[in-house]
Amino acid sequence: MTEKQGFGGATKAGESILGPLEKKFVARWVNRVPFWLETHHLTLLTIPWTGLVIASAWQVRESEDIRWFWVVSLAIVLQYLTDLFDGAVGRSRNTGLVKWGFYMDHFLDYVFQCGLIIGYALIAPPQQNLDWWFFGILAITSGYMVNSFLCFAATNEFEIYFFGIGPTEIRIYFLALNGVIILLDPTRAYFVICVPIYTGILAVGLIVLVWKSHTKLWAIDMNDKSKFSDLKK
Repeated sequence: MTEKQGFGGATKAGESILGPLEKKFVARWVNRVPFWLETHHLTLLTIPWTGLVIASAWQVRESEDIRWFWVVSLAIVLQYLTDLFDGAVGRSRNTGLVKWGFYMDHFLDYVFQCGLIIGYALIAPPQQNLDWWFFGILAITSGYMVNSFLCFAATNEFEIYFFGIGPTEIRIYFLALNGVIILLDPTRAYFVICVPIYTGILAVGLIVLVWKSHTKLWAIDMNDKSKFSDLKK
């Protein structure tokens, strides 16, 4: 990557289903974010939100009161809002934290992802022996992030949307999942069936995504090779 090309991480390639609505929402409210709340504050707030997820799940485990898991949903909403506005605030105020923001934002997204998986593992009934399945979920979901960053290194285009699904749609899924668990399966009896199925779906999705990325990069290499061969003639 050369300086002339610019830093591809400053923008995201592609768009999610809810992307256009999010852009309108951010444009309307970004200037109403309190002046004392800077872009780096919003980014770093993912740390306490992650702690809130784990602490709430631990309360469920200790007290067997599934209502504590509503706090996990609250943490997801709070993390969504701070993650949604951190970059927009930085751009509107010209803070200049482009590469720091890229690094910390996505590293802390990974931290929050780990916190969520730990949270679900904590509320799973111990007798179901699902620890390895949750470890598999962590490994597979991390694979999606690894794919994004490897493709970014190869193309200087940062894409985090898979099949039209991005972080926002995933958060909505988790909010819906939490509601189902709390209201319909408070004892988590169906974890023993659903967790392995979910792991399998994630694995299939990662295989498809890696195949698409591999064929895209192969085509780029072959195109560059063809251009180089033409220049030598």
